Amino acid sequence: MPQDAYTLRHVARELCAALSGGKVNKIIQPSRDEIDMLLYAGGRTQKLLLNTNASYARAALSDAARSAPAAAPNFCMLLRKHLLGGVLVSVEQIAFERILAFTFDCTGEFSRARRVLYAEIMGKYSNLILTENGVISGALKVSSVQENFKRTLFPGARYLFPEPQDKADARDIQALEALFSAFGGGDLERFLFESVGGLAYSTAALICESAHISDPAPPFDGAGAKSFAQHVHDFIFSEEVSPAIQTRDGAFVDFHARYAGGIPFDSVNAAQDAFYTDKETARDFTEKRRKLESLLNARRKKEEKKLALLVDRERECANIEKNRVFGELLTANLYALKKGAEGCELLDYTDENCPLVKIPLDKTLSPAQNAQKYYKKYNKQKRTLAAVAPQRAETESELDYIFSALSSLARAETCTDLVEIEEELKEYGLIKAEKGKKKPPKEAPFRTFSFEGFTIFAGRNNVQNDRLLKESAPEDLWFHTQKYHSSHVIVKSGRKEVPDGVKLFAAEVCAYFSDAKAGDKIPVDFCERKFVKKPSKSRAGFVVYTNFSTMLVTPDRHADRQTGAR
Repeated sequence: MPQDAYTLRHVARELCAALSGGKVNKIIQPSRDEIDMLLYAGGRTQKLLLNTNASYARAALSDAARSAPAAAPNFCMLLRKHLLGGVLVSVEQIAFERILAFTFDCTGEFSRARRVLYAEIMGKYSNLILTENGVISGALKVSSVQENFKRTLFPGARYLFPEPQDKADARDIQALEALFSAFGGGDLERFLFESVGGLAYSTAALICESAHISDPAPPFDGAGAKSFAQHVHDFIFSEEVSPAIQTRDGAFVDFHARYAGGIPFDSVNAAQDAFYTDKETARDFTEKRRKLESLLNARRKKEEKKLALLVDRERECANIEKNRVFGELLTANLYALKKGAEGCELLDYTDENCPLVKIPLDKTLSPAQNAQKYYKKYNKQKRTLAAVAPQRAETESELDYIFSALSSLARAETCTDLVEIEEELKEYGLIKAEKGKKKPPKEAPFRTFSFEGFTIFAGRNNVQNDRLLKESAPEDLWFHTQKYHSSHVIVKSGRKEVPDGVKLFAAEVCAYFSDAKAGDKIPVDFCERKFVKKPSKSRAGFVVYTNFSTMLVTPDRHADRQTGAR
């Protein structure tokens, strides 16, 4: 991502044109690395996003929605204290560095001050520093003398710019000419990147490409060095832009202020906002899914361990019937038994063949006490089985639900899908719910398909499956894979006969959005919606159904037939 001085020069120019004279109305800190400011400028409210994350550092106008934490962090509170109600006077790039200065005119009841918020867009060293009269009021990332003796970023200290790199200044044509005169040939892009300050490698590559210099490049003579130095200077400080996002196989690779090809944008700001929003959305999706998956797998292991213990307890009771029979046989033959025997052989009259069975005895107990011992074992095992049975059923139900949630997680395609799954898990107590009232998340649309004049809906998760069921008419057709977790699929029949081709289409979609999507000849059950019932107090996504038919299909997403949100 070329967040170099060249790109920031154009960003600063666009931000200044869009926000100058804007009044600061709101400041939030949605994450530890980001500050969002809402300014009223140009007759509308615009959001200035300042991010200091090592991979996503930028200053940009953005429409991406962000939620504020319940309690504002310290730096956010400091900015609110000093900048709310202030007017943004200008946005400037400091020299040809990766630093933007946002100057605010702040007027209080009894005072007026000019405060400058410096945004240092420097990868992992990115930071936001608020100053007044050159003195630091606060910083997003504070460092003391002990941590950084060269540069202190602490309230009360004087703000000093970072030390310049040992590279040629792009503003000095003579320095550039001397630099290129010393170039001995080879990789000019790498040489330009490593020798001229403020340029990312991708920008250096674009400069060389625009100069039509072969690779490897030959050494420059005097006229050549002067000509290339002028070209580099003119390219960097030209007002010409053609913002675009570079793509590869449909994925965003990079954005550029000046690029021939890719996806064009009206401004550098729009290009960088689209690029970083895409990257952050992918990152947030991956992190959230990993978090939910880890939580569900931890709960799965816990329930599987519990189930194994319950199965062991049931296995220990496998001889329950034998203990009962031994007790009965001993009781029936007390007259023939004497104390002190270690065992006996009796006819088992409970078996139609009346076999002779050997019964171990405790020689310290009387025959009657031995019979009672077997009865006590039997009754204890009977109580154990009675207690274990509902626990096992509950644990198996819990495991089935966890696997259904993991299946929904595997089929999730957007952050909204994950939010719905997270809310579902909170509702069922698998995730601790946050205290206080919270605005319910926006409902994601069903996956929607159109085929031969029929509309087909597929749920994205258990909550959507329940909602889809409620919103369907009794005569609509309902689909679900047999013995696999899957999306519920509904064909809106409109009280018309649904052709076999449409049924096959819906079944293929249902099989695709299931645990069996990688298989072949997947059994899919279908019936009219009126034969699908949701038991009272059952978990999300659980239903029972009757009067169904089954077809074997090969999973198919039918992406070309999908309409609306994916």
